[in-house]
Amino acid sequence: MPEIPKLVRDDPWLEPQTEAIHRRTRRFQEALAEIRAKSGSLAAYARGHKYSGIHFNAAANEWTVREWAPEAQAVALIGDFNGWNRESHALSKKDGGVWELKLPSSTLAHGQKVKLQIHGADGSRRDRLPATITRAVQDPVSHDYSGQIWSPPEPYVWKHMFDPSVVTAPFIYESHTGMAGEEPCVHTYREFADEVLPRVAKAGYNTVQLMAVQEHPYYGSFGYHVSSFFAACSRFGTPEDLKYLVDTAHGMGIAVILDIVHSHAVKNMAEGLNDFDGSGHQYFHAGGKGDHPQWDSKCFDYARPEVRQFLLSNVRFWLEEYRFDGFRFDGITSMLYHSHGNRAFGSYDDYFGPDADEDAILYLKLANELISEIKPGAIVVAEDMSGMPGLCRPNAEGGVGFTHRLAMGIPDHWIKLLKHKRDEDWNLDELWGVLTNRRHGEATIAYAESHDQALVGDKTLAFWLMDKEMYWHMAAEDKHPVIERGIALHKVIRLLTLAFGGEGWLSFMGNEFGHPEWLDFPREGNGWSYHYCRRQWSLLDNPNLKYQWLAEWDRDLVNLAKERKLLQSPPAQLLHVDHENQILIAERANLIFVINLSPTKSHFGYAAHPFRKETHQLLLDSDAAKYGGHARIDAAAEYPIDEHGVMKIYTTSRTCLVYGEGI
Repeated sequence: MPEIPKLVRDDPWLEPQTEAIHRRTRRFQEALAEIRAKSGSLAAYARGHKYSGIHFNAAANEWTVREWAPEAQAVALIGDFNGWNRESHALSKKDGGVWELKLPSSTLAHGQKVKLQIHGADGSRRDRLPATITRAVQDPVSHDYSGQIWSPPEPYVWKHMFDPSVVTAPFIYESHTGMAGEEPCVHTYREFADEVLPRVAKAGYNTVQLMAVQEHPYYGSFGYHVSSFFAACSRFGTPEDLKYLVDTAHGMGIAVILDIVHSHAVKNMAEGLNDFDGSGHQYFHAGGKGDHPQWDSKCFDYARPEVRQFLLSNVRFWLEEYRFDGFRFDGITSMLYHSHGNRAFGSYDDYFGPDADEDAILYLKLANELISEIKPGAIVVAEDMSGMPGLCRPNAEGGVGFTHRLAMGIPDHWIKLLKHKRDEDWNLDELWGVLTNRRHGEATIAYAESHDQALVGDKTLAFWLMDKEMYWHMAAEDKHPVIERGIALHKVIRLLTLAFGGEGWLSFMGNEFGHPEWLDFPREGNGWSYHYCRRQWSLLDNPNLKYQWLAEWDRDLVNLAKERKLLQSPPAQLLHVDHENQILIAERANLIFVINLSPTKSHFGYAAHPFRKETHQLLLDSDAAKYGGHARIDAAAEYPIDEHGVMKIYTTSRTCLVYGEGI
């Protein structure tokens, strides 16, 4: 009788799913044993990118070109080197559906453009980019993509070593390189490294999450319609420029994680993998199963060992070539279920029944095992809205192996409140339930808003709160009730989410200072404008504007959380809810949080009952003048506990207060 998985021992409600969990574990163990028997180790198996593609072999003084295209009728290499002659450099078919060509060292050179000409199983003849090409560039006139030989004479020399395990609680700054500058244009990796990373460090964040790094033909896809999985987006610079960005972050003590897309791929044939060998089912499922109806993209066939090896090799590539410290896996819900998660999840049966895609789950378990082998301490975040149990538990416990999941319900709840409820009608019990609703033992990244809420068609929290008044009343001396409410609630919302929502924290760049307006990529509908596809740092830097108050609050909040190890502590304990006065009091990491959400009511001598009996100090006050507040509370006061275990405080309207032992 197999041992009961720890996942089930920790949650007896999962007992009916024990066999399904065992089945997943057995399949993972069998696949891993087979890989190790064949390749020696999982890491060695994940070196497909070193075998396939275009590589220079110094020992043999020759180039080797290999491509997996099992059902193709013929494959040829074309490019600058042969005047794009489709007949002169044919590859020969070898075992396993791999095509191969060896060339003298003088044939290819750094910077040359190349493609493959593939005669497909269906009789088609198409120019394609090699599947594991590490650089793809777009012609500025024709807009066509080509692969590019990238073998610089002076490779990048890394300056800093970094161990991601030092990040015991990630404070993630979600970022997009291209829109990270203020000028209306596409910005670069080096600009981000030199101009944005110092801001990240100053703001207290210890992790950067980079979006849109894998090459994608449509800028407006936010990088989620990937075409070349091994190529760093050339819009933002060279591979050396990206390495400089990661290296610079490491020198500042900042981890860098990649927003990796293995949940689907762009359907474009000219740039991507769709129908690569003309069979209709090489990398992706055949027929309708291979199409993602909501995303207009292609779905990988995770049952195929070659596809799993391709994706595992992609994981290893980004960890080693660019020294990323982990990943945020996009679209996990779509991978986990045949329905792509487009259904309600009402019981545990929904996570372990026939809708669960066991092939995708196997791939994810292997990917997380690989990551932990190559880079112990790596941060691996799952974007999953279904809440699958065990997703963030180790393989050895019956889980899938992610280190964290995103708390996707929290930002949705904030938007719902701001859209549909008056301030005085917020239900504190419901709010507490949403903030603390997460599985025991599975770490969660909390966030009040991410890039999703900033996109055109939606609004950031700042814009939901203040809207058009931000255009006219953000001067520091301009007192306006809409702006005053908005700034007060913006601070409260971020504290509530960070303090109670998880074991990690995420913020999209600019949201920490209430960046106005929305994100809109250049497109035909806006005249190909970059006006909304940038970050207006000058608003933050202007001492005469109110944005500085929100940035100062966020910085002090993050730093306090880091100093007191708030996110490494057990979940918060609710001490008191006062519905009539809209006051919520909770304790976490020996800190007492008092949140007064009332628009009008303040209370002097309000009774709080902390667990610990020592004298407390006020450590953080959102009503302080430096955060744009009214400075109604004496920051120097001390708060002793009386003989009844009561701490008397002054709680002011629309204010959050944090008490604790003095630093």
